[in-house]
Amino acid sequence: MRGHNFSETTVLDSIVERLKNIAEYRQLFATAFGNDQSITAQNVGRAIASFERSLIANNSPFDRYKRGETSAMTATQIAGMQSFQTVGCGNCHSGAMFSDYQTHVLSVPDNAKLGASDSGVNGSYAFRTASLRNLSFTAPYMHNGRFATLDQVLDFYDNIADGRSQNANVRSNQIDPKIRQMNVRDRQQIVAFLQALSDDSFDKTIPTKVPSQLSVGGNIK
Repeated sequence: MRGHNFSETTVLDSIVERLKNIAEYRQLFATAFGNDQSITAQNVGRAIASFERSLIANNSPFDRYKRGETSAMTATQIAGMQSFQTVGCGNCHSGAMFSDYQTHVLSVPDNAKLGASDSGVNGSYAFRTASLRNLSFTAPYMHNGRFATLDQVLDFYDNIADGRSQNANVRSNQIDPKIRQMNVRDRQQIVAFLQALSDDSFDKTIPTKVPSQLSVGGNIK
């Protein structure tokens, strides 16, 4: 979220000053936190956290299946859930959010549309494991949007599991050993399971404007 224009030591102060210069944000923060001096780094964090806690997606077919609704997932999706673990996807995509929150070197190909290679954490080409929740709504995939479909993602994992780096800046022996131990198979079943992790009931509302007057983005269907 910080990007490359601000250092870690200055970014919060810069955000606070920008918010203070926008009258509508001053009013919104005063209403939420109770006084005219409420735009602080701590309150910015609280506001973002409050918003993030509203992003609940816990009624997917997978969630209903785990709660005992045995018909919530198809036979193909159930088989894919088993294959997901067997082939090694669950080694990193684990827990309730299907992420170990760790960083791994995968050798994702650079996206030419970005103009420059993204070298990840400290230039290591390592990136944090993404959640698999709501994948049906979050294409394109990987940290740089390199792959348009889940089939392309599985093709990529098939290649790097064989020890073939897909990024010229990453040697094959740098690819995380957990990934090189994978044996990608039953891919259509796995794709079906991944689709069962999506909950369509989340709020898709896009505001017509925001206090900063920046253009409102989003293309949620």
